[in-house]
Amino acid sequence: MLASIRKAVEELIAEGGSDAITIPMVAERAGVNHSSIYRRWGDARTMINDLATYRLDPGRGLPDTGDVRVDLAAWARELVSHYSIPVNAAILRGGAAAAGESESDCLRDRRAEAAAFAARSGGAFSGDDVIDRVVAPIIYRVIFLPWTLSEIDAHAYVDEL
Repeated sequence: MLASIRKAVEELIAEGGSDAITIPMVAERAGVNHSSIYRRWGDARTMINDLATYRLDPGRGLPDTGDVRVDLAAWARELVSHYSIPVNAAILRGGAAAAGESESDCLRDRRAEAAAFAARSGGAFSGDDVIDRVVAPIIYRVIFLPWTLSEIDAHAYVDEL
């Protein structure tokens, strides 16, 4: 059931953006009862915010070659590659909008990953430094300039860090 709901949300966002999505639309597209969706998420914004993070599973292994610089660059390239897929970028935008003034699940997950890299650095930089210098420029482009993602040089962001 969850896979069909995710697929329905992705398709609907790709077709018309996240603002117009309703639980009944998702339920019809997914072939499930709308009450099941309401029970799990309560509303469309919460559902979109939750589903915005599932492709970059926070439980996946982060690059760990023993060289934090190489690992950070690989992680940044993973983010760029992931968000270069239009539906992933659309879902991120929808999730960020759905989060409103709260921290989105996606941001919370990236902050945890950034903190893990910072812990490996031996104090050379903080998790917030990773967010500000590596993640933020990528996410800015995803949200506001998606057609420029191919221009991103992940190594340059890591070098700046």
